Amino acid sequence: MLELTVAAVDCTTPETTTPETSVRDAAAALRQPATPALPVLDDGTVVGIVTESDIVALVAETDTLPSIRDVMSMPVTTISPTATLPEAADRMRTAGVKHLPVVDDDVYLGLLSADTLAPYLSRRSLDIEWKDAPLEVDASGNSGLTASD
Repeated sequence: MLELTVAAVDCTTPETTTPETSVRDAAAALRQPATPALPVLDDGTVVGIVTESDIVALVAETDTLPSIRDVMSMPVTTISPTATLPEAADRMRTAGVKHLPVVDDDVYLGLLSADTLAPYLSRRSLDIEWKDAPLEVDASGNSGLTASD
């Protein structure tokens, strides 16, 4: 059986942001239905990702609104466009994430989500549990949220 690759499915290309973006601006972007997550780019390279969950956790943990750099999940788990869809689902499960920036030679191409994979894979292959500890923000505004490969 021929397995589809990430490049064969229609990945979204939501708005992106930078590490200096304010949390308020990121939250406004995430309210748009076409923006399930915000890949964070620095000179065109994906350095993090911000989701609604990151912002909700921040609001629950602190009274300040730092920049995205202090909220984004990093290092970010990415996927190559040549990876198969089962490999992408496995990467999501292993990392405990629901969004994977698609990157080729450090160039951001789009965003693959669990919802995008759903029509192609079994429901069981997409059972994803968040594995990180809840966001913790120290007095300097730095978060302890990471998503590793």
